Amino acid sequence: MALTGEMLIGAAALRGGESAVHGINPATGETLQPAYGGGGAAEVDRACALAAAAFNSYRETTPEVRAGFLEACAQAILDIGDELIERACAESGLPRGRIEGERGRTVGQLRMFAAVVRDGGYLDARIDPAQPERTPLPRSDIRQRHIAVGPVAVFGASNFPLAFSVAGGDTASALAAGCPVIVKAHSAHPGTSELVGRAIQSAVKKCGLPEGVFSMLFGSGAKVGSALVADPRIQAVGFTGSFAGGTALMKTAQNRPQPIPVYAEMSSINPVFLLPGALRKRAEAIGKGFVGSLTMGAGQFCTNPGLVLGVEGETLDSFLASAKAGLEGAGAQTMLTPGIHKAYKEGVEKLSSNNRVQTVAEGKPGEGGPYMGRAALFTTTAEHFAADHALLEEVFGAASLVIRCPDEDTMLRLAEGIEGQLTATIQMEPEDLELARKLVPVLERKVGRILVNGYPTGVEVGHAMVHGGPFPATSDGRTTSVGSLAIQRFLRPVAYQDFPADLLPEALKDGNPMGLWRRTDGVLGQG
Repeated sequence: MALTGEMLIGAAALRGGESAVHGINPATGETLQPAYGGGGAAEVDRACALAAAAFNSYRETTPEVRAGFLEACAQAILDIGDELIERACAESGLPRGRIEGERGRTVGQLRMFAAVVRDGGYLDARIDPAQPERTPLPRSDIRQRHIAVGPVAVFGASNFPLAFSVAGGDTASALAAGCPVIVKAHSAHPGTSELVGRAIQSAVKKCGLPEGVFSMLFGSGAKVGSALVADPRIQAVGFTGSFAGGTALMKTAQNRPQPIPVYAEMSSINPVFLLPGALRKRAEAIGKGFVGSLTMGAGQFCTNPGLVLGVEGETLDSFLASAKAGLEGAGAQTMLTPGIHKAYKEGVEKLSSNNRVQTVAEGKPGEGGPYMGRAALFTTTAEHFAADHALLEEVFGAASLVIRCPDEDTMLRLAEGIEGQLTATIQMEPEDLELARKLVPVLERKVGRILVNGYPTGVEVGHAMVHGGPFPATSDGRTTSVGSLAIQRFLRPVAYQDFPADLLPEALKDGNPMGLWRRTDGVLGQG
């Protein structure tokens, strides 16, 4: 497929007239063609108008039609073939195997949500039958289901050009809920975005859906994104990116005459707690595993282990020695964009210049392209960590800070002071159980996912996964952006009281024509 540099607005493809963006190959610094002109007010208005026009009919499509559409999107992405893999590699600097895996995850998410739609459980259908003879007052017939909230704006992420981008989890879950989607494509991978966007556009046409079900805009800076979030036809936002970007969108959304939810996944340092028994038995092995997690993908994961806490002593020293040896043997890796590389270097320099922080190790210098990230490990005391809030700031890349705690109580106290995170990890042995019992309730209030004897990088897409957490990890810790529960972000409940049978939605009709599990008079079943 020849790339055209065009935006996709409904069934149309057109070139924007605002400042253009180019993909950049971070491995070489090469500017990639074509140029992608940014959208302006007219393009935002047109995309939102089409989405609003499509909403009423799209949200009431049958489960089979909507599931078939999601599966058609998945197949159309696969049908692009090697061209997609090659362009994504060129625009991200990521290796082929990583991009192929990410394509599989993207397709898998779409197919998972197709199954969710067919199952119908997301509707959460409830029926409280009328009780006309109840005293002292009769009860009306009240029925409830969940419906789509309306058109959704989705922002592509920089670190996952496929799985958190044009057809990523936010788009898949919103489309599954019955919401038209307008994607603001990330400027780091416009060619990849065009290829995937055209695949979705073709699936919309193939399935006979209204053209406004999907649009995709380009634009440098915040202009297009802010205009999308401010448009009164947009009813929810999905975002993965920086804390500054997420909070700016939250402010725009809250300043509207009708505020809307922004589901923003922003920043996390993902603390790892090394309990004493685990350090006594496995310090060296934990150090090796930690380095593997830290340096995976140049550390450009939102679940990267950026903070480690352990009780100081010989066993923590053994962990540090193992991590130091592993890190010093780790080669520098290409980072995703010039901007990410610059921010990472600045973050590492800020830590290394802090006179209360000691450098433990650095990876090998880069000998490749211009945007190579060199891994780094630092350490400081619990006292200094507690006194310096800047040490809680995320450094997006393969950098981590080890906190040397004088005792277990200090470790617990520092856990209480940690901000909201996506994950926390506990390395433990059976003899650490009592300490873990004290730590887990603290972490339950702080994070969305707690791991035992693992490493936080690697987010399984499934029904039990939570990829979210209290602010500032996300804007709303009650939700997840990964897994089937993500669909709930784009739904809201509606109750139907004393409706005539012919006016009820299918999900709530007597006889259960959709074969759903429903809660009838408080009892869950298929009646």
